[in-house]
Amino acid sequence: MILMTRDELIKQLAATVGKTKVDKLSKLVKQQGFALCDLIDITFHIDKTIAFRAAWLLENLFLVNPVFYLPDVDYLLARFKDVKYESCQRHYAKIMMHLTSPKVHPLIKAKLDETDLEPVVEQCFDWLIDPKVLIAVQVHVAEALFNLRHHYPWITEELTNQLQFLMRNGSAAIQTRGKKLLTALNK
Repeated sequence: MILMTRDELIKQLAATVGKTKVDKLSKLVKQQGFALCDLIDITFHIDKTIAFRAAWLLENLFLVNPVFYLPDVDYLLARFKDVKYESCQRHYAKIMMHLTSPKVHPLIKAKLDETDLEPVVEQCFDWLIDPKVLIAVQVHVAEALFNLRHHYPWITEELTNQLQFLMRNGSAAIQTRGKKLLTALNK
């Protein structure tokens, strides 16, 4: 069995990676107790392909068992605003959508309740309004913002305005999610 050091993981991510390999790497990384903070740092690698694959692995690991990585949530949230690669934005946005979900584990919810999430909210709005950001990212951050509206009541009005604007000429994905979220926001 390969000892998963940071360099070994980067080497593995540099090779062709598919869903099966990501699943295999996820199990190996978790078994060996590879630090999630180190994986988060690799998502900012200078090689965008390695960064993307690391973000994919991060999403895969984190969403399977977020409570296992509870000690790393602060670091994940702190680095959220630093994500620039559009291929990594999708994975981070999806993680944030799940982290903020009403169905999230109570320990994660408690962690978020004690955290200043304004930098995350600002980043989500930045991605939501940026026309260069991928639609999947916009859909995920719109959902995350919807989930965070109880933390910051001002989100409701701002999100409503942004969704209405995006839906004017938006894709099918933003139309569908926008309608769902606007209906829920108006209840």
